[in-house]
Amino acid sequence: MSATTATPPLTPDQRRRRPVRAGGGTRPGQRGAARWIIPLGPALFLLLAFFAGPILWTVWASFTNAALTGAQAAQTEFIGLANFERLLADPRFASATILTIVFLLGSGVVGQTVLGLTLALLLQNRHALVRGAVGVIVVGAWVVPEVVAGFVWYAFLEREGSLNAVLGFGGVESQNWLFTAPMLAVILANVWKGTAFSMMTYAAGLSEVPSDLKEAARVDGASGFQVLFHVVLPLIRRTIATTLLLVTLQTVQVFTLIYVMTSGGPGSRSTTLPLLMYEQALQLGDLGYGTAIALALLLVAGLFSLVYVRMLGTEAKR
Repeated sequence: MSATTATPPLTPDQRRRRPVRAGGGTRPGQRGAARWIIPLGPALFLLLAFFAGPILWTVWASFTNAALTGAQAAQTEFIGLANFERLLADPRFASATILTIVFLLGSGVVGQTVLGLTLALLLQNRHALVRGAVGVIVVGAWVVPEVVAGFVWYAFLEREGSLNAVLGFGGVESQNWLFTAPMLAVILANVWKGTAFSMMTYAAGLSEVPSDLKEAARVDGASGFQVLFHVVLPLIRRTIATTLLLVTLQTVQVFTLIYVMTSGGPGSRSTTLPLLMYEQALQLGDLGYGTAIALALLLVAGLFSLVYVRMLGTEAKR
């Protein structure tokens, strides 16, 4: 009769090094996923609750007759594409869309881009005192709240404002510029307020351009404009596309500045899509139609953003 050999118990160190059997314990992939999901849980919840949630509600509301008050507020009904059919037949929506594109091109794509890049180029290699003084002035306009900026430009452009007082010395008849040229007024105000952002991004991009490439181009006989268009601008192409994307997203949603200066008037001559959306959804209480306008505004911003993303993709392939 043979004696049975007893297996000695495993030490704690041997148990830690022992492989986990299939079907038992936590897999390494699961542990790795839990390691980043758990810390990000609160952030993901906040994104879903305050970002994805309102977007999904807006999409749903645009297909309903939701309202702020009345029977439609108590019992909202699904009405399909009725709000979008109303959009296509509404002349005010067509006018607001055109004015939104004009405002976006004038104050964002052209105004802030050209002025911001010009200031960044002019401030290159300047004395620190000059750069600091210009930076304080430009950035000071950027940090001013929109409501304050709107009142400043309203006081500047009205009939008894500072602009007419200055032009009066030249014999120019005073007029209410907010009435005669409302879109030009709000475009200039938004350019004044938002140029600092593009100036700083372009200044950062220009600082990365190698100076030896510019010097080599000058030695080869290139003029200043040739160096700019054939050396500097191609090298900061990604910075330009990224800045245009961010400026577009900021400009397309401007509401307070226009509302304070003109309230969309006179008539509807400065009513952009954000103001039309506010009027329909909050002043008239038609939430369904207002959210449909919001989706149209999102489409306008998306079309412009698609162009910039394609620019970035083309640059990345080079």
